[in-house]
Amino acid sequence: MINEEYGFYHQGATVHPGHHYENGKPIVHSDCGCHYRWPGWIERIEKAELIRSMSKKGCSPDNAACEGFFGRLKNEMFYGHSWTGVTTKQFIDILNEYIKWYAEKRIKLSLGGMSPLDYRRSLGFVV
Repeated sequence: MINEEYGFYHQGATVHPGHHYENGKPIVHSDCGCHYRWPGWIERIEKAELIRSMSKKGCSPDNAACEGFFGRLKNEMFYGHSWTGVTTKQFIDILNEYIKWYAEKRIKLSLGGMSPLDYRRSLGFVV
């Protein structure tokens, strides 16, 4: 979900159980973009006690799932809506609701017509 204090996505529905944690801390994976090397970003990650992980330069498969998710998020939630007058808090709430819906309710044909949560349950990853 979005964390107002740190200002970024943090331990939400797209973190896979047992795969994106180190010593109980979520791992934040990025694509080595310049903003991920920005001292302000690094400071926020460290303040939140998260683990940074970056793809190798030119290794797009590392980032494909995230890019796909953010593309769908922009198309389904962001574009086509007027955000005039929406406060940061309201936007964060709307974004959190979208992420929750995406993980728990939105079906995907590639997951056999199940939501990501239902698919993980079917594999025994989630109780």
